[in-house]
Amino acid sequence: MSVQFGRWNFEGQPPAQDFIEKVSAILAPYGPDHNEAYSKAGVTILYFAFHTTKESRRETQPHISPSGAVITWDGRLDNRADLISELRDSLTIAATDVAIVAAAYEKWGASCLGKLIGDWALSLWNPREHSVLLAKDPIGTRHLYYSFNNNQVTWSTILDPLVLSAGRTFEICEEYIAGWFSYFPAAHLTPYIGIHAVPPSSSVFFRPGKHTISKYWDFDPNKKIRYRTDAEYEEHFRTVFAKSVQHKLRSDRPILAELSGGMDSSSIVSMADTVIARGAAETPRLDTVSWDVHSDPSILNEHAYFSKVEEKRGRTGYHIDVDRREHVGSHISLAAEFECDHFSVTPVPSFRHSKLFKRTAEHMRSQGYRITLSGIGGESATGGGVPTPGPELQNLMARAHLFTLSHQLKAWAVKMRKARSALLLEAAGGFWLSLPALGVSKDILATPWFNSGFVRRNRTALLGYPSRVNLFGPLPSFQDHMRELDAERRLLAFYTLCPELLHEVRYPYLDRGLLEFMYSIPQEQIVRVGQRRSLMKRALAGIVPDEVLKRRRTAPVQQELPKDNPAKSPNFLSTEHLICGAIGIVDSNQFLEAFQETRYSERVLLESLKRTALLESWLRHLTIHGVLMNSRVTMRQDCPPSLLTRESQVATLPKSSAS
Repeated sequence: MSVQFGRWNFEGQPPAQDFIEKVSAILAPYGPDHNEAYSKAGVTILYFAFHTTKESRRETQPHISPSGAVITWDGRLDNRADLISELRDSLTIAATDVAIVAAAYEKWGASCLGKLIGDWALSLWNPREHSVLLAKDPIGTRHLYYSFNNNQVTWSTILDPLVLSAGRTFEICEEYIAGWFSYFPAAHLTPYIGIHAVPPSSSVFFRPGKHTISKYWDFDPNKKIRYRTDAEYEEHFRTVFAKSVQHKLRSDRPILAELSGGMDSSSIVSMADTVIARGAAETPRLDTVSWDVHSDPSILNEHAYFSKVEEKRGRTGYHIDVDRREHVGSHISLAAEFECDHFSVTPVPSFRHSKLFKRTAEHMRSQGYRITLSGIGGESATGGGVPTPGPELQNLMARAHLFTLSHQLKAWAVKMRKARSALLLEAAGGFWLSLPALGVSKDILATPWFNSGFVRRNRTALLGYPSRVNLFGPLPSFQDHMRELDAERRLLAFYTLCPELLHEVRYPYLDRGLLEFMYSIPQEQIVRVGQRRSLMKRALAGIVPDEVLKRRRTAPVQQELPKDNPAKSPNFLSTEHLICGAIGIVDSNQFLEAFQETRYSERVLLESLKRTALLESWLRHLTIHGVLMNSRVTMRQDCPPSLLTRESQVATLPKSSAS
């Protein structure tokens, strides 16, 4: 998880030394191992290393290829052996990942991007063609941002230097904020107009006067895997899942796996133990961390489940006792974090002041962990959630398999205790209705304090980017997979790196090979009548404890906004003007009235209320740091004295200190 920064001035002028020093100071906490730089012909590239594999310790970056191409790489290649075999004339088995990428580019040019399997982001300066190429892996596990104008292009792994070192202020991207209200903005967006994120599975190409974005690879809707027996599907699943976990165990240090007691984390830990027992893993050891909330009677006893995994592996992991009360109303109480000296580049509190964060960070530092395994992506890939016949029935309708459709309708109707006609209409409705994304309510459009123009312009983002099923083209189940993958990509893009908890997160369920398999098999293998995760449970029997495989899905505990608690209320509630009102997102008067009265009981409105308060706190934070365009006049009219004092202090500091 190394970081990089680059700037290309089209006229050949290098950036000023104080600019480089300022950017380096921002990047240095994310790359503590060593740093290197390249500067020539108006191109300046900085690289700060964070080693996670034995090969990465031998890398020299930026890497210069035989043809002169300058490559900066942050990633992990999962198909090293295959690429080395294809490029054996120029590589040895001990080649570093960046050397393999350079050799692949020398042989195939930009076409090599689709051959790079793993988690990665790269930048490539080609002095012969006078061009810059930026690209990310198909899932989007790494971050890479860029901005450009007629004179230059700038890119960075970290968003902060693009904002703080731009020498200008920014307008806020409405669509990003709308997507944030529905939890996750589109993966190519940032909060700032003029700063973009490289989309997953895409490359961004620059030449003076030219800027293009191209998709270099995508999942194949025509790929089909069909077997005669369930056992063959189960064996194939075990193989690709074991391979995906093995890829994530590539490290010369111990790895820490999150173990919650759910299907996803438990399966990863159990399969990792199997892979390690076979001698197929590079890591010397896998440890676990669990968040223990068994003392809270309002939360399901997860301890009963993750302890079964610990019992099976014969080792107890590190347990962190979680006090749920610390997080109730956290959107409000944590708004205070935006008033501290640390710059928050997105409206996402880091929780760095919470006991949970501090204990987790301290444990990772003390044990030397640099990699954690996460179960994110497991539900969507393996058919988690409430079993639904929708994709299966839509497949049968789209292919006109009427006899099978009738049979499955009857089976699902009996299981769900619903009329066959109702199930049929529900499935058919997907062909002409664009429904909100899972977990997003259409009621958000009626939030009374939202500006009507904001809602009209950003309806799609507010609904979580809904889509309808196309009758013609890929199977409806494949389209459903792509919608779920898009949601995972938006989630990953939303995450921000934190130097206080510096680690590389790896996601076995978002492995390209595993996803290709799951997207190619029949839907009824993944979800059967009333059985979620059918294939996964069958395939992992004997590997994952039965108590975990057979546990029932439970609904998350709903948390409500604490009422009449002025101690947790942001200080801007005593004002009449809000920045989010001045920039056209909300009606200030309606929002302040709603917050002060807290008269809404619907959960969607409570969540919007909390998020609006958090947004306003963050916008004021941007104003203090001189980032938000045209915000000073607004702040002078309504900013509380404490914030005005802080703003004046920042304004009087030298430029190098103010940001």
